Order: sequence, then structure tokens, then C-alpha cells
Amino acid sequence: MSPSSLLWLSVAMLFFSLLAQASARREEIVSTNGVVASDDGRCSEVGRDVLKEGGHAVDAAVAVALCLGVVSPASSGLGGGSFMLIREANGKAQAFDMREVAPKNSSAHMYNGNADLKRTGIQSVAVPGELAGLHKAWKQYGKLPWERLVKPAEDFARNGFEVSRYLDFQLKRSEQQVLADMGLRRIFTKNGAVLKLNDICKNEKLAETLGLIAKHELTTFYQRDGTVANNLINDIKKAGGRLKTTDLENYQVKIRKPITFKFLDLEVIGMPPPSAGAATMTLMLNILAQYIYKNPSGLNGSLGLHRKIEALKYGFAARTNLGDPDFDPNVAKVLSRMLNRRIARQLQKNISDNTTFTADHYHQKWSEIPEHGTSHFSIVDKERNAVSVTTTINAFFGSKILSPSTGIVLNNQMDDFAMPTDKDNITHLNPAPVNFIHPGKRPLSSMNPTIILKKGKLKAVLGASGGLQIIPATTEVFLNHFVHQMEPLAAVMAPRFYFSTNAVLYENLTSVINDVFQLPANDRTFLQMRNHQLQSTDAAIICQFVVREFKSQKNDETLIGVSDPRKAGFPAGY
Repeated sequence: MSPSSLLWLSVAMLFFSLLAQASARREEIVSTNGVVASDDGRCSEVGRDVLKEGGHAVDAAVAVALCLGVVSPASSGLGGGSFMLIREANGKAQAFDMREVAPKNSSAHMYNGNADLKRTGIQSVAVPGELAGLHKAWKQYGKLPWERLVKPAEDFARNGFEVSRYLDFQLKRSEQQVLADMGLRRIFTKNGAVLKLNDICKNEKLAETLGLIAKHELTTFYQRDGTVANNLINDIKKAGGRLKTTDLENYQVKIRKPITFKFLDLEVIGMPPPSAGAATMTLMLNILAQYIYKNPSGLNGSLGLHRKIEALKYGFAARTNLGDPDFDPNVAKVLSRMLNRRIARQLQKNISDNTTFTADHYHQKWSEIPEHGTSHFSIVDKERNAVSVTTTINAFFGSKILSPSTGIVLNNQMDDFAMPTDKDNITHLNPAPVNFIHPGKRPLSSMNPTIILKKGKLKAVLGASGGLQIIPATTEVFLNHFVHQMEPLAAVMAPRFYFSTNAVLYENLTSVINDVFQLPANDRTFLQMRNHQLQSTDAAIICQFVVREFKSQKNDETLIGVSDPRKAGFPAGY
């Protein structure tokens, strides 16, 4: 064989080797019956097993959420809150708002201008709602016994679990705070240092708490005489916190009407306020649709990227006018404008292909509130019921406090409220009054659980974790797949852009499994030539994507589940 032939043979062998590696990535799975895509593969498998036993997608959601609260405790758990979007196979859709609320003993001026008290520590803790929402959804949709759904999480907490790559990363980032809190230190350290990759972590107090929840359901957590409620409130009281048992007793899950809108030949279902996710995504997509109507390739290339960023700037400016609709009637008017296609068309006309603008061009009136953390999972069951859930305790390890007698990591969700003195030092914009603290109020959120239909049939389930940047991440994955025709895994793995205080954040990230994500240099140059202020970010925004594919000329179909490799999770199906 000639040297040139050997060279081509080597190239071909390398190509097919890389192709085989790509096709074998565990972040993607193809199944026919049901799929769960979550941040942690162990919890994906827990949900899959529930589906295999005949459980509804909501059954699987309960089991997955509780599992994540144990093995991914820096991102979610019983001490936090969630948004759950459900779309039944019969077409009925509901939005379960289990967001945390401000305690009764709270007010707009409770921090006296000290943002640190709002950001971390016992004063940053809001009333948790996740368990109440999971239970309410299960009571309406569940098929399997409640105890069966709680048991996997209880077993992980009691028997121990290996520290994952991402938890290892979170522990390293939060080392000083973990060491400083007695509750966290007891669970997440060994020999004076934080646990590391593959160490075994046990949380026996959390196992006891989950055992009580399995047996007594909500009464132990949300009633005055409940064991978990009393233990939790006593720990908070000792630490100087504001929550009381009456805050738990008075907590209410809100079942809201989802936002729905058309984009090309798709119908998109999303979460209404106090989530700003679907409203902002709708405004962005309605703006971007104008380019597609004029030219199917109007969003391609570097120019398409510039247009997407301009639409995102309009979306981010508008979202700061949103808040808890139960406390401000003006939220409904703001929402109506954000969903209005005529307004979107007008905004698109104000976008220049040659330059970007300052914040006032996008009608930015109020400052942004930074958001953090979260966990997301997407589920489709055998009957094609779909669930999209984003759950959070806000920042890594929430308030940086673990309740010693319950094993629960407490949220710092009060930080998602605006404070009257929170003026932005860069844009000099004032905080939004609609998001000021009030007893019983829910803070504005960027969580964006999404379900997509095509011709009336379920097509995809999408969502992300990562605070404020959830909105651009989910929108980009959506566009990658449905406009740019990328395969599901490629749509999730494509490098992304984000936005913060009039600066474009471009992804420059090496994941915990050493995948490299970076916006190409030619795109960055193009944006700089249009006066965008660029800043690299290594923040990992994590998407979970399930796509329903129909085989041509057949009734056969498959479910493709993708877990974002940025967090090293993987999906499971059967």
C-alpha cells in the first residue's frame, strides 16, 4: 500500500473513531417508551424505574426531584422551591407554582440597605415550597404510592452516594462557606476538608426527614405539630431567622394557566409570572420570527447571532417589569405587551444590523437582580404525558446553612427580591418596585420550563438551570434544533452567548468532563465590530432536552433524551 493510501486510511480510521465516540456519548439516549433527562444520571435512572413500573410522568418527577435534593444538594432540595409545567397526553396543560415566598415577618426595608444579609445567611431564607408542590401534583396525577416515590432519595441519604464531578466542583467553589457552617460541615467534610470526587456522602438526618415525609406526607413538614416542621423552625429560630411554623402552615401552591404562543409551525407552552422565562422567550422569538419570515436563513451566521442578542436585550429589559401577579395588577398588562406580536414587530424594526445600543434604546427602566443555581429535568412517559421541572435553592448551597436536625439545606431565595437601595453601579438604574419584598410574595424568577407541540402533538420538553441565563440558554437550544435543524445533542452542546448589564457574555468553559465550549473567534470579532461589549464566562448553564421523533411514513416514533454534558449528567429511558 502506498504512503498516500496509508495516510488516507489513517484519516478515515480517525474519522470513524471520532464518529463512534460521538454516537456513544452517554449524554444522549434513544428510547421508545419513556425518557428522563436530569442533571444527575442516578436520578434519571430513578425516574426511569418509576416509569417502567407504570408511573405517570408526575410520579417520576416527584422521585427525581427528591433524588436530586439528596445527591445534588448544592442546587436543589426540600429547602427550596420549584416550577412544574405539566402537559397531559389529552392536551390539558397546567403550571404548578411552588416558588418560595417571603415570610410573614418581612418587609421591603428589612435589610436596612445591607445586601449581604439578603444574599447569604439565615436572613436570606424564604418559605420553602417544593414539597408542597410535588405532593399537590402527585395527588392530582400520581399512579404509584407516595412512599415508593420517596424511597430512592431516602436510600441515597441513608446508605450514602458518591460525590459527583459537579458536586465536587461546587464543594471546591464553596469550601469556606461549607467549613463555616456546622450543619454543612458535618455532612460535606472529612478530616477537616470538603469531600471530593467519589467520596461517599451520607446525610442520615435527611434520611430521617424523608422517612417521616414518606409516612406522613405533608403533615410532618407543613403543620404546626409536624415533627419536621418543628425541627426545621427550631433550627431557624436558634440561628436568628424569621420563619415560623405559621409560615409553613400558610404556604399555598398556586396552579396557574400556562403561557402559550405560536412560533412558525410550533406551539410553545411555558410558565407564567412570577416566572419571567416564558414571557421573555416569547418576546424574543416573536422578534426573531420577523427575520425568518423575510428570509429562512435570517438567523444564520454571525449576523444571526447579533440579531439574537438584540432580541435578548429587549427581552431582558422587559422582564424587569414583571413580578408576582398576586401582588401587582400591572404585571398582567406587562405580560400582555410582552406576548403581543405587533409590539414585537415594531421592536424588530428598531434593531440595526450594523450596531448595538445603550440600555435606554431597549426601554430598560429597572436594574437586573442576579440569580443563581437551580436544577432542571425533563420527562416524557409512555402515554406521552410530559413534565418540565426547574427546582432551586438559589445559590450554591443556598443560604450556606444546613438545618442540623433535619439535614435540609436552606435556600437564600430572598436574594431574588429587589431591595430599595439596590441601584446598579454600572447602568445606574434603580431596582424594580414590583419585585420589592412583601409578606407572602414570590420573587421574580428566570426559570423557564418549556413544552413544545407540533400539529397538536407533543414534540419536545426543554428547560435549564443556571439562574438569570436560563432564558438565553433555553431559547438558543430551541432555535438550534427547530430553526437551525441541529440534532438534539448538537443543539445542547453548541457554544452559547448570555447577557448581563448591557454586556454580552460569551461561553468560554471547560466542563467537569473536559468538554470545551467557546463561542468562535469570528463571531466575537463580528460582535465587537458592532460595538458589543464582550466578556467571557465559565458559568455552566445546564439544559435538559427530550425530543419526540416520528419515523417517516410510519407510525413508529422514538424519544431522544439529552442531558447537558456541562454538568456531567446523563438521561435514562426504556
